[in-house]
Amino acid sequence: MRLGQIHRLWRMVVDQTVQPLGLTQPRWTALMCLRHLGEGTTQKQLSEALGIELSSLSRTLDQLENQGLVRRHVNGQDRRARNVSFTPQGRDILTALDSRTRSARAELLAGLPEEELETLWTALARIEHNVWQRLEASQTGSVTGEHHGS
Repeated sequence: MRLGQIHRLWRMVVDQTVQPLGLTQPRWTALMCLRHLGEGTTQKQLSEALGIELSSLSRTLDQLENQGLVRRHVNGQDRRARNVSFTPQGRDILTALDSRTRSARAELLAGLPEEELETLWTALARIEHNVWQRLEASQTGSVTGEHHGS
């Protein structure tokens, strides 16, 4: 529960930080995810990576297009697929987004010694690894239902 609470609070701070850029949480997360996946990513790939329905992503992409930050274009190989790319203005917003989120991150992590941060990142990476192992095991049917602590 604490991880979830910290995640929500962190996002609230980022939302406040990027609001002057005209970005809402769905918009800035879509932009960050698109950058991570790479330009030319399909809408379907982007929705899967974000864990949202394609219809929800379509509304967000409509808004981002109206802001002049992204463009959608038909995939040359599959006419049904739409690829998403940044506009020059979208790339500029990413730079501003990075700057603002870096500043917010520094504020939120203030007072934590480097060795504690390293321990935190290592612990989070281990948790993520364990989650993926658990999910993969549940897909293959090898989860026994045993409980190994919280």
